[in-house]
Parts: sequence; C-alpha cells; structure tokens
Amino acid sequence: MSAAKNSTRKSKRFRELFYITHVDNIPSILKKGIYSHARIHTEGIKFTHIYNEEIIQKRKQLKAPNGKSLWNFTNLYFNPRNPMLYKLKCDSFLADIAILGISQEILNQPDIYVTTGNAAHSQTEILPITNARENLPQIIKETDREYWSEADGSKRKIMAECLVPDLVPPEHITSIYVTGYDTLYKIKETTQFNGFIRQPDMFFQPSKRVDLTSRLSLLEGDMFFSRMQTLTVSVNIVGIMGKGVASRAKYQFPDVYVRYQDACRRGQLKMGKPYLYKRESSADYELADEPTTLSKANAETWFLLFATKRHWREPADIQGIEKGLQWLQENYKQQGIKELALPALGCGLGGLNWKDIGPILCKHLSTIDIPVAIYLPVEREIPENQLTKEFLLPHHK
Repeated sequence: MSAAKNSTRKSKRFRELFYITHVDNIPSILKKGIYSHARIHTEGIKFTHIYNEEIIQKRKQLKAPNGKSLWNFTNLYFNPRNPMLYKLKCDSFLADIAILGISQEILNQPDIYVTTGNAAHSQTEILPITNARENLPQIIKETDREYWSEADGSKRKIMAECLVPDLVPPEHITSIYVTGYDTLYKIKETTQFNGFIRQPDMFFQPSKRVDLTSRLSLLEGDMFFSRMQTLTVSVNIVGIMGKGVASRAKYQFPDVYVRYQDACRRGQLKMGKPYLYKRESSADYELADEPTTLSKANAETWFLLFATKRHWREPADIQGIEKGLQWLQENYKQQGIKELALPALGCGLGGLNWKDIGPILCKHLSTIDIPVAIYLPVEREIPENQLTKEFLLPHHK
C-alpha cells in the first residue's frame, strides 16, 4: 500500500489477535499451544527465539498486577504490523517468521490482562480484563494504524498486548500468515494446518513487484518502510504539506517538514530542481522496537523533496516533473544517492494519469545506475498492459 492509501484506508474489523514466531516453532505450537517463556524454560522445550536476549531479560524483570513476571504470560498483539515486526525486518528475519491469528474468544478468559501499549514501556498500563473491557474499543482503535510516531506515543500504543497466563491452547489458533511461498511450503511440510494466508504487506513487503530492468522496479506497497537510502516526497514550492505522501512525511518525520519549509523560504526548492535533505539518522531507529538492539540498521535515510506543482491547489506540472527528473539524472552521483524510492510523481492528488507519467518516469529513471523503485499509485486500478516493459520502456534494449 502506498502512503496515500495508508492515510485513507478504512479501519479494519477486529477479528483476531496475533502471535509472532519463528516457523520452526509452529509444529510444536499447533500440537501443544503457545507457551509462555517461563513454561518453555521450566519444561526445557526446544524453542527458536526471535526476540533479542536483552528484550527477553527486560520483560522478565517486569511484573503484572498479580505480581507475576511478564515471562509467565504469552503476549499477543492487536496489530502485528508494528515496531517489533519492523525490527525483525531490519535484522533480516522475515523469511523465517510467521504470524499466528488467535481467535478473539481468548478475551473471554477471566485471568488475562490487556495493556495500553508495549507492556515493557513505563507509560503503559497493564489492566485486568475485567477493568479493560470498557477501554478495549479505544485500545483497538489506537492499534488500527498503518504507521506510527515516537512523538505522539503511537509507536508505543500500536504495540498494545493481550497477556495470557501460561499458554494459549492450540484450538484458539485460527490462521497462519506468511510473507511468501517459501515460508508457506516450509510449514506445510511439517504440519497438517490448512488455514494459510499469504499477505506480504502485513510483513512490510510489497504486495506486487514488476522488474523492468535489473535496477528499475515497480512496486505496490508502502514506500516509507522500504529501507532504501533515499525516499522521494512529492511537494509544492509554497511550503505546505497538506495531503497524500507529503502529509505522511510531515507526520512521521517532522524534521523533514521543517527542512522542507526552510528550503521553500530560501528558494532552494524549485520546479525542475529537487532538494535533497541528507539526514544523519536512519528511519530504522525511529520505526523499530528497542532500536538500540538493532544489528542491521541503515546508516541513514535521506529525503528527496521533489516539486510536482507550484501551489498545492494546482494540478501537477508534467513539464516541471520531467525537468526535475533530468536534474536527477545529472546530479544523483554527485549528490551521493545510492538507492532511490519514489511515488508515481503527479498521480493521485496531482491529477496525472499513470499512462502519461509512467513512461516519462521510466524513461529517465532507467538510465540511473542505482537501484530505483517506483511505488505505483493506488487511487485507481492500473491495467496490466501499462505495467509492462513494452509500454513503459518501448525503446529500451
């Protein structure tokens, strides 16, 4: 899903809770249930951990209102597409990860707890289910989001948990979500479970990919989770980030908005001349749970502010976009851009059609000697014939 779709997506209906685990654990889980860390340790069960040891020990020291360590509980998430899973993405574990869907009937168990965010966070409340029921609609609402920010607490809130003492019985497992076919086949070889759902976007992966050249690809997904070095934000030159991709950047990366306004005031951002903001920090540290334990964080995340129109009220300027692409062709090496992700510039709120702008984007970006990913517009369905190399790069050898 693109950023534009993220911001307008309708709320999902709450049907399941979720447990994130390594695929090697699934055969045992389907037979015996999901055990707490304490029970796994006591019974000496062979278990492949996905949590960093530092995180495990931190949770061991924390206690629920009944005085028991969090180690005595199985933790289920209301939304698995969260900072914990993003951390696993950063550490390249997603190929070995599955997400188990757990029936919401588990909430009828009288001895469970519900948290208002990451259970290990100092600002999170851990509530007995009898006290939490009236808060459940708000807790679920806080987790029903596609992205999060440290600044407003949504990074903590999206990780709200249901803490189940000792174990979750296997009969509560309703589905298994996987990122790709390899993971699916691996589980099917060792279990008889049939409730599989292949859902790459749940794991921050593109739901669709078309490779036009060895370096240029079309993707359907969320650009802001791509982990590419440079992310492109389509903007106007009057300093207003109102909707779409720009609004997402403003919310999730406030420093980008400050730099954008400054570039507009100083006249550094113009039609035909994008402005490159070379941040010294990586988005991984802002998006991942327990970022200090990351082993494979990107060194930095840069933002290319690309003007597609002069004023936010105006339609996109296709000639101005092409001039900006020419600037990019001539300057990307000198600027130090090593990877580039960008939306379909001018589509969506800009009013341009993919059939017109797509070939222009691909003509210029196919000459750039770095990995480039174009994130497709989602406002309308694009015919398959307009996603082919023959349509987008008719003269490319």
